[in-house]
Amino acid sequence: AYNMQELKDTIQNMVSEDYKERFKAEYYQTKIRYEKLKAFTNKIEAAERTDTGYYKGPAAPKHDCPIGLLREQQYAMGEYLHCLEIRAVIEGVEL
Repeated sequence: AYNMQELKDTIQNMVSEDYKERFKAEYYQTKIRYEKLKAFTNKIEAAERTDTGYYKGPAAPKHDCPIGLLREQQYAMGEYLHCLEIRAVIEGVEL
């Protein structure tokens, strides 16, 4: 299995002649972006849940977009990853 932690790690596979390698790059690019968005939205939500009159938790990271829309994007990306994972099983692509 691949261990791609950053988008730059997917560059070589994006230009591969082998569609399975391009498929893996697409999957990992989406997965990396998904995990970063999830971490971001979790920090926002944690700040919202701990900002009570009695307890001040960590400050929310700056965000111009409503958390609901960010969560919708995260959900859609998760669904897309699920489709790619099922496709990978069907097409014999090892992720």
